[in-house]
Amino acid sequence: MLSFIAQRVAKGVIVLLAIIVLNFFLIRLAPGDPAVVMAGEAGASDQLFVAQLREKFGLDRPLPEQLLIYVKGIASLDLGFSFRQQAPVAKLIAERLPATLLLTLSAFAISLLLGVFFGVLAARFAGTFLDTAITVLALIFYATPLFWIALIAILLFSVWADWLPSFGYETVGAGYTGLRHALDVAAHLVMPAATLGLFFMATYTRMTRASMLEVRRLDFVKTARAKGLRDGVILRRHVLRNALLPVVTLAGVHAGTLVGGAVLTETVFAWPGLGRLMYDALIQRDYNLLLGVFVVSSAMVLIFNLITDLVYRLVDPRIEYAS
Repeated sequence: MLSFIAQRVAKGVIVLLAIIVLNFFLIRLAPGDPAVVMAGEAGASDQLFVAQLREKFGLDRPLPEQLLIYVKGIASLDLGFSFRQQAPVAKLIAERLPATLLLTLSAFAISLLLGVFFGVLAARFAGTFLDTAITVLALIFYATPLFWIALIAILLFSVWADWLPSFGYETVGAGYTGLRHALDVAAHLVMPAATLGLFFMATYTRMTRASMLEVRRLDFVKTARAKGLRDGVILRRHVLRNALLPVVTLAGVHAGTLVGGAVLTETVFAWPGLGRLMYDALIQRDYNLLLGVFVVSSAMVLIFNLITDLVYRLVDPRIEYAS
């Protein structure tokens, strides 16, 4: 297993380097000059001031030289300096990363647990009203845009019922500590986590149902049923474990992309995470900050893919580690 992990880490470093180079040039191809934007916001648009800004932030150097400097910085765990925020990129990301991990991991747990649960129910009672109801609800949540669900949730649970706060990470100025602070953050977390998790819950529900129905038709399940095993035992020990493999694959992909893909949810609920930081950096043409978020998001995707491969072995011991 250690050899497998070492090989995957080495391949991950190569992939991450390729992503860094690709993102670097793609961002530079985007229209707009950050020096011109900053000069305009400062109220000075003369060419001399713009040239001074470009020289100050190294934007006047050739692109290969800028790329080499940036890659050397990342090799030493230096993500650069945000010329818009006037702070190190690593510090800005470190301040926002806990909020994003809290949101995305909560949404991931909700979607995976509920998705597998409802998928098992739908497969267990296939062809009944319960199966139809679960399938229709999953299809509705899958097809409904996230921003619409978020706005409806705010209207229902915040504006109309006044049960939950509508935006933010915590109550501003409340000064809560300890358990009260944890409960306050949890109350702010409910709607964004549920909104983000509904789409993926629908995906896992449909995937689990389809996979279980397929496994139930295999010969080893018929053999177990012929031996007289109870339906509950067959469903839990034989069908579910084999049906979970495609769900684990999909969950591994989603877990990584959720970290950098919650831009819309974080924007609607004013959640101070990486998604909102990435959006602001894009609008402000903050190249270093934008690249830093991309690097962290890409690294998280690679880490979760490695974890997914390790989980395969736990779900099905017959799978061997291979390069």
